[in-house]
Amino acid sequence: MEPAQKIEKWFIQYEKDITQYLVYFTGTTDVEDLVQDTFLRAFQAYDQYRHDANPKTWLISIARNTAIDYFRKKSVWHKIKKLLDQDTSQRNEAKTEEVLLKKIEFAGLYKAINQLKPNYRDVILLKGISELSSRETGQVLGWSENKVNVTFYRAVKKLNQRLKDGEHIEQII
Repeated sequence: MEPAQKIEKWFIQYEKDITQYLVYFTGTTDVEDLVQDTFLRAFQAYDQYRHDANPKTWLISIARNTAIDYFRKKSVWHKIKKLLDQDTSQRNEAKTEEVLLKKIEFAGLYKAINQLKPNYRDVILLKGISELSSRETGQVLGWSENKVNVTFYRAVKKLNQRLKDGEHIEQII
């Protein structure tokens, strides 16, 4: 199968997974350009793809690097944080108490994840949120399965501690 056909097939199979990962990684739903860049980079690097590797983990690795490069160029981490603090009245969603509480919960969780050190944040996003296996997460990060499991355990412990302390939710309210 030609590289273009293979990438197109993977786009159909994995676009939702890549989009979901990038939404969690960036904290915004405006990730269409990053998704397109991910598959464009995959097409350009197709000759470097090891055919015994899982294409999903390879694509998530590319997506992660694409997002990091984008953030380096645009310095948008601060912009993303500000977006979470903006008044929800700017959105066209229903203003029920339940929706507001869920947004507060999500924003608190996102802030807590974002304030973890990069290794913890990466393993939480890949293994916890994107639901990759330890092996797949290790492939994306270049770690052993054991390192993934130990780091994930420590990251979850640290995240729970931050959420329990309530330091992030109080900042939002």
